[in-house]
Amino acid sequence: MDTLLVLIPALPFLAFITIVLVTNHDKKLSASLTIGATAISWLLGWYFAFRALLHPEHYASHPMRWEVPWFPGGHSVFVTGFQVDVLTAAMLFMVPFLCLLIFIYSLGYMEGDPRFSRFFAYLALFATGMLGFILADNMLLAFIFWELMGVCSYLLIGFWSFRKPGETHIDHAQVVRARNASLKAFITTRVGDTVMLAGMVLLYAMTGSLRWSEVLSHETLEMLAHKVTTVPIFGAAPWATVLAILIFWGAIGKSAQFPLHVWLPDAMEGPTPVSALIHAATMVSAGVYLIIRTFPLFHIVEGYNGAMWFVAFIGTFTAFFAATIGVAQFDIKRVLAYSTISQLGYMFAALGIGAYVAAAFHLIMHAFFKALLFLGSGSVIHAMHHGHHVVHEHGHHEDLGGLEFNPNDMRFMGGLLKKMPITGWTFIAGGLSLAAFPVVTAGFWSKDEILAEAWHNGHFWVFWTLAIAAFLTAFYTGRQIFMTFFGEPRTEAAKHAHESPKTMTYPLIILAFFAIAGGWVGIPETFPVLGHIGRGWFQSVIATQAEAFHIHVEHIPFNPTPALISMAMALGGLAVAWLIYGTRPLGFEDPLERPLNGLWTVLHNKYWIDELYQNTIIAFAKWLSVTLYKFDDVWVIDPFVDGVGRFGRWLAFTTRRFIDEQIIDRLVNLTAWVSNLLGEWFRQIQTGQVQNYLLAILLTVAVLLLLGVV
Repeated sequence: MDTLLVLIPALPFLAFITIVLVTNHDKKLSASLTIGATAISWLLGWYFAFRALLHPEHYASHPMRWEVPWFPGGHSVFVTGFQVDVLTAAMLFMVPFLCLLIFIYSLGYMEGDPRFSRFFAYLALFATGMLGFILADNMLLAFIFWELMGVCSYLLIGFWSFRKPGETHIDHAQVVRARNASLKAFITTRVGDTVMLAGMVLLYAMTGSLRWSEVLSHETLEMLAHKVTTVPIFGAAPWATVLAILIFWGAIGKSAQFPLHVWLPDAMEGPTPVSALIHAATMVSAGVYLIIRTFPLFHIVEGYNGAMWFVAFIGTFTAFFAATIGVAQFDIKRVLAYSTISQLGYMFAALGIGAYVAAAFHLIMHAFFKALLFLGSGSVIHAMHHGHHVVHEHGHHEDLGGLEFNPNDMRFMGGLLKKMPITGWTFIAGGLSLAAFPVVTAGFWSKDEILAEAWHNGHFWVFWTLAIAAFLTAFYTGRQIFMTFFGEPRTEAAKHAHESPKTMTYPLIILAFFAIAGGWVGIPETFPVLGHIGRGWFQSVIATQAEAFHIHVEHIPFNPTPALISMAMALGGLAVAWLIYGTRPLGFEDPLERPLNGLWTVLHNKYWIDELYQNTIIAFAKWLSVTLYKFDDVWVIDPFVDGVGRFGRWLAFTTRRFIDEQIIDRLVNLTAWVSNLLGEWFRQIQTGQVQNYLLAILLTVAVLLLLGVV
């Protein structure tokens, strides 16, 4: 049965190939192929996942494998393949299931799109990338699938940029934004990937392998921890630390951590199912999974560990930094985008302080409730589009306070809970989980685990920074819920909104269940009253994998102090949001815009980080390219080539009279004269009479016989 591992990523890839080559003209069949292939991958994935999760002691150190020889590598053959251990099993439970729900949701969301088949082909390829990445048993194969996800993100984020004029309602400005966003995502993530590739090359040079089982073996890690190299500026450092930091840069780019976070909010220009894929099930989760997978490399260096400190700092800062920006955004998907950046920061902060199990737990739980929130926002946008279309058809015009209508803008919503109750209540369930509403939500149990670890191990700067970020998260989540679903409709489009089709609402209901109940498998056994429900099952399973990597997992006793602080932050943020946005009628101006004044401007403009990059790094890159262009094509290369050309023309003109006319032409003419002369002579013996030719042949034979006798 282990040979069936290859089918998990292969089936979506076969669906992609089939759609591109055969069924692209048939929208229904193309969607069925993608969903059917993903459904089978999901069933196979859960089969292998539950095998490993129900017997973690065995599969943590003896993964299921499928291997094939790939290419010769010097004195050995590089073997590649797929594997399933406990960590992979946890991802296999989440990834194909979320992909399947998102693909089903896409049936309703993308209905009527002229490039429907192409969209589902891209989705299938995206699923191939993520499934192959989590299953890969070596870093080289994982990197190939990692880059495949990068290509798919470019294609899907910029999906609207492939529109032809007049093809749909998408206007030219949206086409330009989509094109720019796709390029921004592709190029920004390549920065991190380039540094990561350097780390891979050095890792192979040091160990002679890239297979997880070999590079993460205790003997190899000990060697990397004790071998020291000199790093410019920082001085001597163990190779393990240097390699870990280089690899982490790949995760910074893919998981949109500061300073490479700028691509993720702009990725909202793609269709909403793409946002759910990128922000929940696939792309950004890949960066966290990579660091969890390679965590032994980070953890092996004892004492002051530069790699662990760097991960903790980047994660903690990003969690707070992105949360502050989310407070002042109006686009319903951009709020969620900055929330994703912040929550990923939580996971990296957890890894930086050694909370291996807590990071894995929050990764899985976050995927479910964030997928729910993005799909819910897509349902809202879908309804607002419909409402605006109805208003436009009836010729109604309304005053929007000088603003241009945008179906993503929460200022134009309000009162949608009555119009679309399934979307509303499921979105609220996901929002409460994101805000870590105490006890009853999955987000509380996974986020509280990280805060408890930070408090217990004395990382108080991490704890309090993340706690403040938790307050901001609860606040902007409550703000989003109250602006969108409560109060009265603020526009005619909101008044005419209606519930989305069942293909969109059924996935929301399923995800809402996991957003609430999913975290119960991780309730610590020591938690008062409720500890017997989950008994810390998830933590004990992942801890088994950690122990196989020689990572000691400490079972933290229940401490009411960090738990009460976490609850206070969540409830406090929601309460403040209700006081500001839930107790009074809202207009098109945010109630905090005037009181915060300059600070609001800073947050709304995202600290002008994009403008800073535009005017420094990008401006320098453009200047350098123009300068090199002028150097190559204007000042040096072109004049040189033109000079060579002019010299060649002069040389040809000069030598034509002496060589071409006097020698070559006369030689050619002489050859022609000789040919004509011979032709004239041979023409005399051509009579056209057969008897003459026979006579010539007889004479020739007679002469030859005579010569033979003589």
